[in-house]
Amino acid sequence: MDAPPSVRARGITKYFGEVVALDSVDLDVAPGQIHGLVGPNGAGKTTLLGLLLGLAVPDRGELEILGTPVGRALAVPEGVAGFVDGPGLYPSMTARQNLAALAQLRGDGTMNIDDAIDQVGLTDVADDRVRGFSLGMRQRLGLAAALLTKPRLLILDEPSNGLDPAGKKHVYGVLTRLAADGTAVMLSSHRMDDVEALCSEVTILSTGRVAFSGPISKLASEDSELDYRVITSNPAAARRIARETKGIRLRDEDAVQEGVELLVISASVPALDEFVKRLVRDDIAVRELAPVVSPLEAAFIALTEQQETN
Repeated sequence: MDAPPSVRARGITKYFGEVVALDSVDLDVAPGQIHGLVGPNGAGKTTLLGLLLGLAVPDRGELEILGTPVGRALAVPEGVAGFVDGPGLYPSMTARQNLAALAQLRGDGTMNIDDAIDQVGLTDVADDRVRGFSLGMRQRLGLAAALLTKPRLLILDEPSNGLDPAGKKHVYGVLTRLAADGTAVMLSSHRMDDVEALCSEVTILSTGRVAFSGPISKLASEDSELDYRVITSNPAAARRIARETKGIRLRDEDAVQEGVELLVISASVPALDEFVKRLVRDDIAVRELAPVVSPLEAAFIALTEQQETN
């Protein structure tokens, strides 16, 4: 029998006084899915995550978490963990002591503290006081605290905040393994590279409403134009071919990146494919081809601007 959705929300609306923080939000998150939540500041992301953690209840609509209807605060079922606005930690205690306090609070002596610390890459500082931790180290410790509960639904608010490359690698690895084991992960982030690297689906919020929800692949239409940076072995010839290729528009003919001449072009996917084919036919090496703005970020900007004007 198929498992129920980890999150099922229909028509979720939340008011703060006269302010509508969430307006008829629908959301589905399947087990084993890493689902991204993005939107401008004030879009309602933190409010939605708070509802999923049971910190508040919607004023209208239906919310089911791990197959259980949720109708009052602090009533989410076992198996939900995470944090919003940063993890709550005791600064005067060590990382290990923080996790031990959590285990004691939950009355669960089976929690493997050392394993959780190791998973997030904090073994070397496990006995250091948290007051000396960087923002990124606190984020990783917050994730370790969530892992102690062996969650089936993990809610994270800006989990890569302050992370260096090594810390980000640890966090990416943890979340990917959790999803592979069937845990649903809902994460909010302002970093589109995090969302694109980790998430199979994304919900874009704007002014409390859903501007888009679904697979990231559906955001980028082949017919829509994006700006691309192009570095080749022969910039002059590449510029000529760009002018001659239908559907290619030169955006900046004299761009230089770290001393290397490059083209900035605007093109749809079919036009870009034709441009690259012509470069290859003329024996011109393509050394770099990358969007100036990622497809997700471009769609995010377009959708939120459209929503705000409606």
